[in-house]
Amino acid sequence: MEIRIIKCLKDNYSYLIIEKNTNTVSIVDPSEFEACDKIIKKYKKLDYILNTHHHNDHVGGNLQLKEKYNSKILGFGKDKHRIPGINIFLKDNEKYKIGNLKFKVIFIPGHTIGHIAFYFEKEKVLFCGDTLFSLGCGRVFEGTNEEMFNSLNKLKNLSKETKIYCGHEYTKTNSNFCIKYDSKNISLKEKIKTINSNLEKKLPTIPTNLDEELKTNIFLRCDDISVKKALNLKDASDQEIFSKLRGLKDTF
Repeated sequence: MEIRIIKCLKDNYSYLIIEKNTNTVSIVDPSEFEACDKIIKKYKKLDYILNTHHHNDHVGGNLQLKEKYNSKILGFGKDKHRIPGINIFLKDNEKYKIGNLKFKVIFIPGHTIGHIAFYFEKEKVLFCGDTLFSLGCGRVFEGTNEEMFNSLNKLKNLSKETKIYCGHEYTKTNSNFCIKYDSKNISLKEKIKTINSNLEKKLPTIPTNLDEELKTNIFLRCDDISVKKALNLKDASDQEIFSKLRGLKDTF
């Protein structure tokens, strides 16, 4: 499994997946046609388009790519009316193969009510769109804070070795928020050094991995007493802590 990161729009990432044994080429969340096709045309084919959710900055390239390469478009079946060109309708917990690669569909509402992730369990690779970011999580646009909290908990239970490929380069801003409310976190301070180094070299901060995120991403640390104390909410439930953090981040 080869993964190529494609920078799109202002801060989006699309991901090209190449499975060499069967010469299968797929893309996750093509934000725009031009930037994606510049890379895809080197392979002269695009078998599959995988969409995590319907927002235009994740499906903007769907129709032109489908027309050019006769690609199949996969998305959540219950969101089929909002995903351009969709012709394969996925269900929660369904397993699907692209070439010799098998992924599991994980339903993770919150950012949108039809958001899904693609988890390649054997390879320990997760494409999670705008639900989980490096040191952050997505805004809650259509769902509820409770849904987003539960969705993040689903992802927390994956293998700690899982590599996380998210939809945006938000890591620097997210790190500033995390350190404000988790200022004594040594692992976070070390991660910030790496982030700054990567960005100075104009390198992506993605992929991150779940083990790092569990130690440093404040939205995955709502059960930590130090975070609760920093918010002056030491007796609050984990979900209440999440809702408080999400509200603070929305105006950060």
